[in-house]
Amino acid sequence: MARYTGPKSKIARRFKEAIFGPDKALEKKNYPPGMHGNSRRRGKQSEYAIQLIEKQKAKYTYGVLERQFAKTFKLAATKRGITGENLLKYLESRLDNTVFRLGIAPTRSAARQLTSHNHILVNGEVVNIPSYLLKPGDTVAVREKSKSLETITISLGAGRKRFSWLDWNEKTMTGTFLNLPERSEIPENIKEQLIVELYSK
Repeated sequence: MARYTGPKSKIARRFKEAIFGPDKALEKKNYPPGMHGNSRRRGKQSEYAIQLIEKQKAKYTYGVLERQFAKTFKLAATKRGITGENLLKYLESRLDNTVFRLGIAPTRSAARQLTSHNHILVNGEVVNIPSYLLKPGDTVAVREKSKSLETITISLGAGRKRFSWLDWNEKTMTGTFLNLPERSEIPENIKEQLIVELYSK
């Protein structure tokens, strides 16, 4: 399974946002990385550069590499509605993202690992494909013999924000994907229209 394994703090500093979660390095150095640090003079960015940065931010946020991101965009463009919003809805309906949103895993990368290691069930069956797209009504559960895993128990014990398009049953460790979220419900700070403009060139 291909995924980004490089330094996360540098990426967060590039976008000036804690896209991988709380980051002390970003708090200390809230300027882009590079040998000249904060003193480097940065000229005005082109329209293309701004659009590209937004696409990169979305890719790193959801942990999707270029080929898969382009495939998801193509899918979003064929669906009725606003393409940018459709893109975010599909990214939110990924199995790894849903495992993270439900609080089963502390990060999206941890959710990908749990999924690929056969710890997650979808509608009662093991699904080990992090990019699996959930449909309204699908259930996501922790496999019976995985319920005592330290990563899962710590994450669930930490208490995570609940989302309106997801329902979570604490006793059975089962979540339900109720519906595709509306754009206003998705908390990520992504300007999806810039991504649409980039792919439209």
